[in-house]
Amino acid sequence: MRYLLQLGHSFARLHVRLCHQSVYSSHTNPRGLVVDLGEKKLEISSGRFARFADGSAVVQLGDTSVMVTAVSKTKPSLSQFMPLVVDYRQKAAAAGRIPTNYLRREMGTTDNEILTSRLIDRAIRPLFPHGYFYDTQVLCNLLAVDGVNDPDVLALNAASAALSLSDIPWHGPIGAVRVGMVDGELLINPTRKEMTSSTLNLIVAGAPSSQVVMIEASAENALQQDFCHAVKVGVKHTQQIILAIQQLAREQKITKRTFKAFSAPTDMVEHVRQSSSKKIYAVFTDYTHDKISRDEAINKVRRESEEDLKERFPQADPYEVIESFNTVSKDVFRNLVLNEYKRCDGRELTALRDISCHVDLFKPLHGSALFQRGQTQVLSSVTFDSLESSVKADIITTALSGIKSKNFMLHYEFPPYATNETGKMGGINRRELGHGALAEKALRPVIPKDFPFTIRVTAEVLESNGSSSMASACAGSLALMDAGVPISSAVAGVAVGLISKANPEKPAEMQDYRLLTDILGIEDYLGDMDFKLAGTNKGITALQADVKIPGLPLKVVMEAIQQATVAKREILGIMNKCTAKPRETRKENGPVVENVRVPVSRRARFVGPGGYNLRRLQAQTGVTISQLDEETFSVFAPTPGAMNEAQDFISEICKDDQEQQLEFGAIYTATIIEIRDIGVMVKLYPNMSAVLLHNSQLDHKRIKHPSALGLDVGQQIQVKYFGRDPTDGRMRISRKVLQSPAATVVKTLSEKQSISMGPSDGHAASGDL
Repeated sequence: MRYLLQLGHSFARLHVRLCHQSVYSSHTNPRGLVVDLGEKKLEISSGRFARFADGSAVVQLGDTSVMVTAVSKTKPSLSQFMPLVVDYRQKAAAAGRIPTNYLRREMGTTDNEILTSRLIDRAIRPLFPHGYFYDTQVLCNLLAVDGVNDPDVLALNAASAALSLSDIPWHGPIGAVRVGMVDGELLINPTRKEMTSSTLNLIVAGAPSSQVVMIEASAENALQQDFCHAVKVGVKHTQQIILAIQQLAREQKITKRTFKAFSAPTDMVEHVRQSSSKKIYAVFTDYTHDKISRDEAINKVRRESEEDLKERFPQADPYEVIESFNTVSKDVFRNLVLNEYKRCDGRELTALRDISCHVDLFKPLHGSALFQRGQTQVLSSVTFDSLESSVKADIITTALSGIKSKNFMLHYEFPPYATNETGKMGGINRRELGHGALAEKALRPVIPKDFPFTIRVTAEVLESNGSSSMASACAGSLALMDAGVPISSAVAGVAVGLISKANPEKPAEMQDYRLLTDILGIEDYLGDMDFKLAGTNKGITALQADVKIPGLPLKVVMEAIQQATVAKREILGIMNKCTAKPRETRKENGPVVENVRVPVSRRARFVGPGGYNLRRLQAQTGVTISQLDEETFSVFAPTPGAMNEAQDFISEICKDDQEQQLEFGAIYTATIIEIRDIGVMVKLYPNMSAVLLHNSQLDHKRIKHPSALGLDVGQQIQVKYFGRDPTDGRMRISRKVLQSPAATVVKTLSEKQSISMGPSDGHAASGDL
């Protein structure tokens, strides 16, 4: 028996090896193509790296190269959804750097990696066949980064090529480009340097026949017509990439594997349709329902239907029972919109939900706002802190993605109680990070570049029934105005959904469709698109389009932008009734920034030995001190009271070190306060720090000790002032030069104890120490 088991394991290993040899042999012929994108050349190649993967491709632009592999299991997953995982990882070696952590290895995932992974996932997921429930993994490996061309768009194209050149069922390929706008001119795949002066950062993924599968954009108030033109230009260039990948697939004679598609049996679906469709219709046309009551009513019908199915079809799998009801429920919901122009809450297709806004909810906060849209409620707060609190990217992220630091951030929180659920708190998931990044993109263009504080906006979703990320942008805009941030304009956002009907003869084409403004959660779940647009009255600041069908015609995209723009302006009108402009002055309990000018000669006294005085100041008063230039320090205090304490502290440590305006070349009377072997310590005025008058400057004669000249403590002598040493700031005085007979005027200095600090006003005034 043991022998037979060993023999069985051997056959299993042999079978795996033969399978891999089959995959390996199909990828042993390196092929490549070059796509001409204007002035840029995009190179797509396959068959050289990672040949055990189902699909592998390398895309290169300039000297930046990204390899993407795709592997999908042949055994179905237990999941009742498409189990797709996309991982984009930054490699330090690709940028010629070594990680700076303790282990000197890539550890964890950065925000940029997660956001790029989501970008690729959203673009490729809609093109997998319906019912394909097989574990699929797409890994993006950065091979080389030149610091000129960003690798994220290359990774998206490489993922498309890897899937298209594999036997994994996938209705691709797709192509993706980044579109920038500099001085009104559109640039395809601009360099990082060009992007620093670009007013548009648009990534568009296109499918064959000039259809759109994904859009991600941020802009500096881009006009609607300019934005639409940029989308059209981007889609046009994606078609060249698609043709190149299709040519590679034809050359390699790719054949897709056969698989079992998971779907509900037709007879079970028809049985549910006959028995439950009227009940479902009654729930969806009862406009008195809210989110919770509607879900409860549908679940009641679901339980009755599933019990009936189990009796009628005892051999049916649990998935088939559940999916049969889901199919009928989805069809009833969609037909209600398509055929009767009705939404489940009674609104017109272009109508907004009821909106209410409130600001200044909590006095101790620097800024706060509550935005309610239907059953979606977001509480936003604004916190100011010193510029030292800005987000600073590690050197690897800076080298690979160009992100250095930012003094404005928006953090999105979605607790489980927002949807009447329980769950684990703590940490951040990919969804929260993505929604927060979108709302942050929406608000960033209106934040003043020279604001003297780091700004953190928190958007906590208290109730959720659709479009919470756009509600976060609205709440964040209100909270910023309540905090007194001089934003250039208010920002509002809205989500537009889609219910479409495919052409029976050509499933890739759309026969009929309806666009829905301000979608509910159920309209997002059962619909075909989540199209989020945010901006000001002038233009667009952020846009994110996710689709669930293989592609959107450009006509639908343009209509969605127009419909969202109209809704955005209506929302801004409601928000302006709550607060039309930012506070003239920030709240009294807000932070304060003042600049202190410290001459080089007094810096040692101000800082203290080893920075002791600064550390003590920060510990006792809670202020943060940062050096702006050689002579200027910025003092940040969280409250005006803390700034008053800091001013008293600075005056205390510097009160005995206030410098008189000494005249170069003048003669002053100095008092000896200490005799040392190397010279005497003297003061020119009572409250100054004693300075050393070296033996070499006491007399023309060479002496080993001041006592040789009969000098003693308390004795007054005349010295000549020669300014300060430019290297260390030490005072230069001499008695020796006065030993020759010359007519001179002796100056007497009075006591002076004063220090002044000026308010920063952004970066304005400064005080002298």
